[in-house]
Amino acid sequence: MELDQSSQIITNDGAINGQQNGPVAGTSNNNGTPQMSVILTIRLLMQSKEVGSIIGKKGDHVKQIREKSGAKVNISDGSCPERIVTITGNVTTINKAFSMICKKSEEDLQALPNSVPQPPITMRLIVPATQCGSLIGKRGSKIKEIRESTGASIQVATEMLPSSTERAVTISGTCTAIIDCMQEICQILLEAPPKGTNLPFRPKPNYNPLLIASSAAAAAAAQQQATQHLTAVMMQQNQQQQVQAHQQLQAQQAAVAQSAAATVVGYNPSMFTNPEAQT
Repeated sequence: MELDQSSQIITNDGAINGQQNGPVAGTSNNNGTPQMSVILTIRLLMQSKEVGSIIGKKGDHVKQIREKSGAKVNISDGSCPERIVTITGNVTTINKAFSMICKKSEEDLQALPNSVPQPPITMRLIVPATQCGSLIGKRGSKIKEIRESTGASIQVATEMLPSSTERAVTISGTCTAIIDCMQEICQILLEAPPKGTNLPFRPKPNYNPLLIASSAAAAAAAQQQATQHLTAVMMQQNQQQQVQAHQQLQAQQAAVAQSAAATVVGYNPSMFTNPEAQT
């Protein structure tokens, strides 16, 4: 699986994900005059389960999206609960890839049991904060225009995503509505590129609290066992020291008793062991 390359800094010179913006196969403007389009990168923040549906069995579906749309579709590492789907190409290829992703999401929702209310299709875009003002427009005029023209709901988060200079832009509605909404957004992002440097958002790896608690309990148990072993060793050493001290005390008492006996008048221990001393 290809990994998301969006961890690189995006600068205002147009270099996105290590690629320099530049002319590619042309599209046409409203007047029908051919024009050269530039490379654009759209990043979607999705749950791992949703991404799994897009990837498909053995990566077949994401491969199909790449081949049919002509866009580059990269997916970030799977160790995080949230993953980033990066779509790179011109407006036409991006819209094709995004349309296929939306239709897949619509199929997944339609596969839900009838007893479950079917929610609208919802996509979250990751957009540099310096471009969000262009999406909103003066006094919210632009975002209101997008809502009215596409029928989609669009909301721009007020807070930046953790450890980044980017915000989440949530669009929801029918499949057709959010595809039209994405076309509007792509055009705005092309006309208003990011300013300065941008620190991309990176999802954090998923840490299982149960595993962490289990590891902590195991560590505590190991520490308790080590403490008990150390205590037993210390007690054994203490007992040995007490025995040695008692033996030393007995030896000292015997020496004192023998010395006291030697001071008795007329007592000479050698008289009982040396016969010559008796003559």
